[in-house]
Amino acid sequence: MDVATVVKHRPSLLAQFMYLWQTFALKEQQREQQRLVQAERDRLEIEVAHRTAQLSELAHHLQTAREDERKRLARDLHDELGALLTSAKLDAARIKSRLAGTAPEALERLTHLVGTLNSSIALGRRIVEDLRPSTLSHLGLVATLEILAREFAEQSGAEVHCVLAPVKLEATAELAVYRLVQEAITNITKYANASHVWVSLATRDGRVEVSVRDDGVGFDTAAKPRSAYGLVGMRVRVKAEGGTFALVSAPGQGTLIQVKLPESTLATA
Repeated sequence: MDVATVVKHRPSLLAQFMYLWQTFALKEQQREQQRLVQAERDRLEIEVAHRTAQLSELAHHLQTAREDERKRLARDLHDELGALLTSAKLDAARIKSRLAGTAPEALERLTHLVGTLNSSIALGRRIVEDLRPSTLSHLGLVATLEILAREFAEQSGAEVHCVLAPVKLEATAELAVYRLVQEAITNITKYANASHVWVSLATRDGRVEVSVRDDGVGFDTAAKPRSAYGLVGMRVRVKAEGGTFALVSAPGQGTLIQVKLPESTLATA
């Protein structure tokens, strides 16, 4: 190749070199941008995970604080208010016996007062049981759920089918199961319009399984529910006990809530 040919092709070689260099630089810039985007994405994922863990911890703390407050209120109502009402009832009964046959109008008012005090004592007991079910400690989880289901059936008219077997759970997990079934029944009462409800409790493969199913109107789980706080509370309680929570529902096909919790190796059935 002579000198004239080299001179002739030099501009095209320079242009090609510049093009390749710009292409390489552009690719390097794109790779750097992708690296920065990925780094930011990883940072955000770590931050989201951290915030989620904090929120879960806070929710668990609030649930625990709420149960502690319920326990305190139940104790105060049972010990103090219950004692006052019982004392007032006894005083009214003594006065009534001393006025027997002497003051019919006063006796009538005392009879009404004793009836009012009896109703107040019964109301106080129901409130105490709602705040902190004493049957859970005295009779166990199975009996407590049976009572809850029976009361729901009497109030709602729905048929409740229970298949409940003794299980081994820690005390906090037993309370979590009771609250879950209680909340599920509350939701059925408010929204489901169900005629049949099935409640089951059993142990399978070292895990305690709890389920509440109804044949009510159901709902679209992908849509935002009217009130999600009850479901959120269920999930938080179950997660705090190391369990899993599943919800299955569809319009016109009822709702199924299924929970699996680790079986306790210390608790007795």
